[in-house]
Amino acid sequence: MNKSSVILAITVIICAICFREQLLQAQSQEVTGDSEVLREFRGEIARGMDIVERKRQVAAIETAFSRYTIQERARQLAHLCYEKTLGTLFMPMDLAEIALAETGGHGLSAKAVSVKGALGVWQLMPFRAKSHGYSPNEMVNDEKCADAAVRELSIKLQMARGNISKAKKLYCGIGPDADAYELKQRQFRMEIMRVLDNAVTKRREITHKLMAQSS
Repeated sequence: MNKSSVILAITVIICAICFREQLLQAQSQEVTGDSEVLREFRGEIARGMDIVERKRQVAAIETAFSRYTIQERARQLAHLCYEKTLGTLFMPMDLAEIALAETGGHGLSAKAVSVKGALGVWQLMPFRAKSHGYSPNEMVNDEKCADAAVRELSIKLQMARGNISKAKKLYCGIGPDADAYELKQRQFRMEIMRVLDNAVTKRREITHKLMAQSS
């Protein structure tokens, strides 16, 4: 069993122990309906699962990005997708597919400039960058560009009344260009999803192999 498998097994055991202790504590309280402890613990589990899923996406995003740029840059941009979407309604994949749709064809370059003047990996128009507190020149900074992109996407989410898919389409605009952009986004999302599916398959194969060896 390799080091990663051992760490995973230990983590699962610790989570199981913590869950049992918290559950026993909640059950010991004689209250009507869910106890405060149980509700709090459910929230912790949900937050934990959210973080796990976000980190799982980061690995797939890095793999997808590495097809368009060098490995180190792919890693840095993937982690930005994670960091900048924490505490938001967006997942790393949402920010990643926008980056690929916007500048995947340009090597995810920070210096990319569209014919309309959009800037950076996430292609913010100068006036939109300013509305989010950044100068146009700052869009060559990946971190600032990613931050501005999430802020812009949040505004689009309000316009879309909470529909994230529509918000991502509105990120481009409206009309035929936005329709083509939405199609491109979905294609890149499918690309990342395939990487995720392959990772799941590999983990299952490793698990089955370890179980076979231990039997």
